Amino acid sequence: MRVLPSLRPSKDRAAMTTTEPLRLNRQEQLARLADEQFDMLIVGGGVTGAYAALDASLRGYRVALVEKDDFAFGTSSKSSKMVHGGLRYIEQGNLGLVRHSLLERQRLRRNARHLVQRLPFLFPVMEREGVFDKRLAKAFESLLWTYDIAGGWREGILHQKLSKAEVLSHCPTFREEHLTGGFMYFDARVDDARLTLNIARTAAFHGAAVINHAKAVEITRNAHGKVDGAVVQADGREIRARAGVVVMATGVWLRDWDGRKKNEEKTLNVRPAKGVHVAIPWLKIRNDCTVTIPVPGRNRRATITRWGDVSYLGTTDEDYTGNLDDVCCTRDELDFLLDGARSALKTDLRAEDVVGSIAGCRPLVAPPGGKTLEIKRNHEIRTAPDGLLTIVGGKLTTSRHMAEQTIDAAQKVLGQRNACKTKSAFLLGAAGYDAQAITASGGMAAHLGERYGTEARFVTDILHADPGLQKQIVEGLPHSEAEIVYAVRHELACTVDDVLSRRIRARLMARDASGRAAARVGEILQAELGLSPSETARQVSTYRAAIEHEKSILMGVK
Repeated sequence: MRVLPSLRPSKDRAAMTTTEPLRLNRQEQLARLADEQFDMLIVGGGVTGAYAALDASLRGYRVALVEKDDFAFGTSSKSSKMVHGGLRYIEQGNLGLVRHSLLERQRLRRNARHLVQRLPFLFPVMEREGVFDKRLAKAFESLLWTYDIAGGWREGILHQKLSKAEVLSHCPTFREEHLTGGFMYFDARVDDARLTLNIARTAAFHGAAVINHAKAVEITRNAHGKVDGAVVQADGREIRARAGVVVMATGVWLRDWDGRKKNEEKTLNVRPAKGVHVAIPWLKIRNDCTVTIPVPGRNRRATITRWGDVSYLGTTDEDYTGNLDDVCCTRDELDFLLDGARSALKTDLRAEDVVGSIAGCRPLVAPPGGKTLEIKRNHEIRTAPDGLLTIVGGKLTTSRHMAEQTIDAAQKVLGQRNACKTKSAFLLGAAGYDAQAITASGGMAAHLGERYGTEARFVTDILHADPGLQKQIVEGLPHSEAEIVYAVRHELACTVDDVLSRRIRARLMARDASGRAAARVGEILQAELGLSPSETARQVSTYRAAIEHEKSILMGVK
């Protein structure tokens, strides 16, 4: 198992303790992609592909992971941010998925303890016009007991029945007219983009070559017709990457994959289902948990979850046939969510209150027809006769297990059999992290701890070396310029969008302020990466144009 020479890991490799931060040089990673013979090449840097790279590297394989844009660019940065079993799946009769999801939830709570936090869910009970009324309350409580027994108990706390006053204490803006009480149960949440990035970096720690902004454009085959690698475009050049097996973990982009052989049929029906969330100032809601609200005239629910000084409201679930690289929240979708919030809450929410939005597509595996809401969130793995392996479907919570099964299948192509080790493998920053102690300390320590875990000290090292970097980078958010430097040096950030959209999530939480911060982010990138002034200006302009495009669609201008 290869350890990068810049690291000094402890004798207990599982502990993931280092005295120096993992620093990845892009040119070195590209050189490895061109020069080395890999056992496995994984295409797609979402959470499934990243976990597959970690799994394979822990089993001792030589692994490369390539992503055409940035890690978590697609679905894996635009989810509901929930790590959960899914009550809805019990309603669908898919108890097996719930049971396994809750087991995987607890593995993430341990292995990524600095990123995955407990999240209370509140379901109000109404006389009428609610998520459900008193007649259904007993049935719902039975559902919650089933959830607890299936694995909810692993969180260490069972569901609770709440009085009307208790419901209002958790969300004082909830309308009281028909409210009679409620239920609370417990799951977890995560910054999905940071989780994905952390998994990819941990794979790199264990020897994987990980490269963003590197697009696989063609799968290559040997004289016997067997897959033996891919052609990858990166930084204006083409690289012939060689591997014993290629894994396609591209999610919804499998729908549009144009690198297949001539006349090759699609073996999986990938059905993108669009979901959107909008961020609104927390003071408009004042919730301390995830609140489930009814949507008038629809057999649907929406949720409002606090994240820092915003609450994000979502989600929709509709078929999507458009451009997967340009998925935006529309005015109709925004009005749908705001109408639901206004009907449930005593707050005057307007479109102008929205400070950010995300829109992405779930990679459902299903033929056309039927409602996307009713499609099971299972995953499928296929191995083609030429050895090309494809994984699609599933959900964030079960990504580790999906990766395990994917690498099991990849091993069969190689004719090898090594045991999976990710069930108990800590991600970077998790081992030794004490969430209670860090949270109690408050302030910047808590902020850095929840983002970097035990690696937070490397950010403070940057601050100590250059105290000027303690300046706030985005108005209204707690991030310092030192975090931007860290993102470039240690988190593979290459562009202004990488930083603002996924490293610090400013595009979702403070969209307009992030546009104003883009120039300073560009200056830091220019200094760290040696970008030309024209390239820096192009990146800043491109980012600002992207958020204006997003806003215009959201407000119904386009």
